[in-house]
Amino acid sequence: MRPHTYLWVLVLGLGAISYLRSGYAALFIVTLPHFWLFGRTVRASMGFIGLATLGTLTGTLQRQGWSPEFLGSTLVSTLVVVAAGVLMGLWVHAVVAQSGERARLIEELEQAQLQLSEAHQLQGAADERERMAREIHDTLAQGFASIIVLAEAAREGLETDTGRSAQQLRSIESTARENLAEARELVGSAQQNSTAVGSVDETLRRTLDRFAEDTGLTVLADLADTECDQPTRIALLRCTQESLANVRKHAAASTVSAVLMRRPFGLELEITDDGTGFAVGESQGFGLDGMRKRLAELGGRLTVTSSVGDGTRVLAMIPTENGTPG
Repeated sequence: MRPHTYLWVLVLGLGAISYLRSGYAALFIVTLPHFWLFGRTVRASMGFIGLATLGTLTGTLQRQGWSPEFLGSTLVSTLVVVAAGVLMGLWVHAVVAQSGERARLIEELEQAQLQLSEAHQLQGAADERERMAREIHDTLAQGFASIIVLAEAAREGLETDTGRSAQQLRSIESTARENLAEARELVGSAQQNSTAVGSVDETLRRTLDRFAEDTGLTVLADLADTECDQPTRIALLRCTQESLANVRKHAAASTVSAVLMRRPFGLELEITDDGTGFAVGESQGFGLDGMRKRLAELGGRLTVTSSVGDGTRVLAMIPTENGTPG
C-alpha cells in the first residue's frame, strides 16, 4: 500500500470510529506519528492531520450534536492533542532535517578533504619533477655541455698542442666522474645533512679555478672566508655553475669576476663578465628561472643586469639567521 493511500484510509477510519463510538482519543493520539512518518513532507503531514482532525470532530458532532460535552470537552481536548502532535512533529522533522544537513556537510567535507589530498599529492609530484629537472639541468646537463666543449677543443689541438689537449682530456675525465657521482646521488635520492656547516668560499674557488683552466679565460675571485649551511652552499654553487655555463656558451667574454661578501642581511654573490650581454626581458632559458626558484626556497632572490654589448651582472642574495635581504 502506498503511504498516502494508507493515510487516507487512516483519516476515513478515524472519522468512522468517532461517529460510531466515543473514546476515540487514545486511538487518535497513537495514529498522529503515522501522519509524520508516512506524509513524506511537512505540508503533506499537516494536511492529513488537518483532515483527520476535521473527520473526527465531524464524526463526533454527528453522533453527539452541539452539546455542552462536545464544546467543553471533546473539541478542546482534540485541539490540544493536535497542537501537541503538530509541535512535536515539527520539532522531530527539524531535528531530522538538521541531521540530514549535517550528514550532507560531513560528506561534502570528506569529499573536499579527499580532493585536497589528491591536489597535494599532484602538487608534490609536480614540485618533485621540477626539482629533479632543476638538479639535472644544474649538474648533469652542465657537466655534459662542458665535456662536449672540452672534447671539441681537445680534438682540434691534438696535432698542434698535445699538452693542452692532454689537460683537456684530464678535465673531461674529471667532469665525467663528477657527473657520475651526481647521477648516483640523484637516482639514489641521497639525503644531505642540511645542518652541516662548511666553507662556501672554498667550494666556489674550486669551481672558478676549474672554469679558468678549461676555458683559458681570466677569472678574478674575491671570496670572503665564509661558512654556511649546506643548502646555502649548494644554492650559491649552482648559481655560480649556471652563470659560468652561460658565460661559456653565450657571452664570448674574456674576463669573469666573482665576489662573495657577507652583508648584514646575509650572503651576497656577484658574478660579472665583459661579454656580449643580452636582453634580460627576452630571456626564456631554464637556467635563470631555476636559479630564481632555488634562491626563493631559501628566502633569497636573484637580480640579473645586462644589456646587449655591455656584459652581464648576476647578483644572488640569501638571508642568514641574522636578517633578511632588504
